[in-house]
Amino acid sequence: MPNPKRRHSQQRSAKRRTHYKAFADTLSTDSATGEVHLRHRAHWVENKLYYRGKVVLEKQAAATK
Repeated sequence: MPNPKRRHSQQRSAKRRTHYKAFADTLSTDSATGEVHLRHRAHWVENKLYYRGKVVLEKQAAATK
């Protein structure tokens, strides 16, 4: 298995690692509910699933006997 012939300097390692960045998640406010959510993701509000301001799915209440 190949091994490096010489030691890499700290500067060389730091230059390679400069491109690794942590990005903050992009948040949006829903126009229908005013809820803050992740962009391009559906979100639940009061047992309703919203995507792009429209109700996609409604959760049914549990039936009582």
